[in-house]
Amino acid sequence: MSETPNFAGWRATVLHREDGNTERLHRQLRLLGLTPKIQWAPLSAAELPDLVIVDADQGWDSLLPWHGATPTCPVVALLGSEAPGRIAWALEQGAGSIIAKPIAASAVYPALVMAVSIHQERKASAERLQYLEERVRLRPLVHAAVEKLMTGRNIDEERAYAVLRDCAMRRRLPMEQIAAFILGGAEPLPEAG
Repeated sequence: MSETPNFAGWRATVLHREDGNTERLHRQLRLLGLTPKIQWAPLSAAELPDLVIVDADQGWDSLLPWHGATPTCPVVALLGSEAPGRIAWALEQGAGSIIAKPIAASAVYPALVMAVSIHQERKASAERLQYLEERVRLRPLVHAAVEKLMTGRNIDEERAYAVLRDCAMRRRLPMEQIAAFILGGAEPLPEAG
């Protein structure tokens, strides 16, 4: 993340029983421009906020709609204990940061920034992984197009791959797309010269 976010207008759901901690948290979130909602019931997947703050000390698996999956928004855990099981639970829920209880006002903003940053990094990594998996899945197309070029232009494999790569670079398209065009007959066999 290149800059710290401005939380003005964000909606935050705090999954915690109301107490002195939630009062301080509510006040600090309002000062940062967020609209907080405090509840101690499972979060609905249909009404997801921009940010979730969850009590990791008493939370349970069905409290958040994405248990075990990638969270759809940044998550901050509220933690008052050092129990390894509670820390592990917070991590399983996708928490990107922790605010220790009792809550200090000065701990809220850095925790929100960190959670947003980590959520963005996770999202970018997942998108990159999906892109790379798609390219790997389409590699047989590239291999088939190289074979077609080898046969059609009577060239070796290295030269056929270079021709395919050069064609993709000239057209500014991925090799897999050019390979699909060649195999589908939408693209004539590129010249080997």
